[in-house]
Amino acid sequence: MAATVNPRPAVAEDAAVSTKAVRAEQPLYVNRIKVYPKAVSGTFRRAKWAVLAVCLALYYVVPWLRWDRGPDAPGQAVLVDMPGRRLYFFWIEIWPQEVYFLTGLLILGAIGLFLVTSLFGRVWCGYACPQTVWTDLFMWVERLIEGDRNARMKLDQQPWSARKLGLKVAKHAAWLAIAAATGGAWVMYFNDAPTLLRELATFSASFTTVAFLGLFTGTTYVLAGWAREQVCTYMCPWPRFQAAMLDEQSIIVTYEAWRGEPRGKHKAGDPWDGRGDCVACNQCVAVCPTGIDIRDGQQLECIGCGLCVDACNSVMAKVGRPANLIAFDTLANQKSAAAGGPRSFTLIRPRTMIYAAVLAVVSLVMLAAFLMRATIEVTVLRDRAPLFVSLSDGGVRNNYTLKILNKTRETPRYVLSVEGIGDLRATAEGAEDLVLATRPDGVATYRVHLTAPRMRLGAESTDVTFVLRDPATGATLRHRSVFFGPRPQPGERR
Repeated sequence: MAATVNPRPAVAEDAAVSTKAVRAEQPLYVNRIKVYPKAVSGTFRRAKWAVLAVCLALYYVVPWLRWDRGPDAPGQAVLVDMPGRRLYFFWIEIWPQEVYFLTGLLILGAIGLFLVTSLFGRVWCGYACPQTVWTDLFMWVERLIEGDRNARMKLDQQPWSARKLGLKVAKHAAWLAIAAATGGAWVMYFNDAPTLLRELATFSASFTTVAFLGLFTGTTYVLAGWAREQVCTYMCPWPRFQAAMLDEQSIIVTYEAWRGEPRGKHKAGDPWDGRGDCVACNQCVAVCPTGIDIRDGQQLECIGCGLCVDACNSVMAKVGRPANLIAFDTLANQKSAAAGGPRSFTLIRPRTMIYAAVLAVVSLVMLAAFLMRATIEVTVLRDRAPLFVSLSDGGVRNNYTLKILNKTRETPRYVLSVEGIGDLRATAEGAEDLVLATRPDGVATYRVHLTAPRMRLGAESTDVTFVLRDPATGATLRHRSVFFGPRPQPGERR
């Protein structure tokens, strides 16, 4: 009986080999295609210049603002005082134990960004993100020195010469100067600005300060000068998150394909019948800072800056067609307009209501916590070893560490008393007549000893309350603790 051979395994094996060969030919990573954004003018470009100017002015000027907090207090309006463990923001002073305020601000920022994204897309990325602001600034310097898009492309393609070397050196020197100013300004938020500038000028700044200045200078130079759109595309996680924030009512940069297609070159005097308004000039691609074609639809790389809108509108004006072939619009409007329907915008919808509600609740909680926070706080820590000391006169003593946190620059004095046990005697080391002085903008610590007659103790532990009263204002601070004694013996009366 003749044996039969099934050819399918051989076919499958050949296909697998072919697939592996194709995969082997395809590189895992591809070289970056450099983007040469073209200068453009228009409404959105002017808006970006305005936001850039405001952001840079605030960033560089704020460390130099002064705020009088009294003697022996930092005079910088906004300062993260690491040695003093304080965060100063004009009249607001945040202590380490109040770090929850910073957590709340981060939550507010995140929820606010979710809300803005659901309404207006990636407007933060396109206008106010630090990466966008400094990249815009660096590209402006680049155009100023090397020229616009075509001039820069030709310069990069030319062989090295004295002119090319001079232009490149001038550009990178300007970039480094901006990066150094940026790094220096950031370090000034953690150090007194005039003092730091004087130390840098006299080469007396600490190694740590210089190291951080160099770190921030280097990162600004690399991210804004070299990486640019790579940061937005590959390093930043936000493009991956934004898809969950958007819906058909979110205002994003859109291309009216129903109006622009079929696209093609158009000569003056030719009819527009049977063709779209897009003249395939590719100006929208030339001005895009990430180098994408918005006509391909919504893309991860789009930062929502709207420069393509300015470029397209200028072209439409030249060819005599209606503006906003590329525009900020919603996907719902695009579908409606394609079908000849009306345009509308729904501001109140489930996701925006949820974001707004969460934002309001967190804001109210933060405001209430800030308004209700105490400027004077007292804590009492009881010694754990030993729990108590039995005295020869029959008394029982417990030892405590009492701390008064004073967040003001004043020095109130408090009279200490303890409630909860009859005939209780209290003494405080370093205090006369139980009058406890406070430290301005600091913590005053006292060792307190409580002694109670054994017969006054009704159990192994008795609740006691430390009461601090300010005779000048009548303000009272209370802190509950516990007093330990020996276990009652059978038949012992107390």
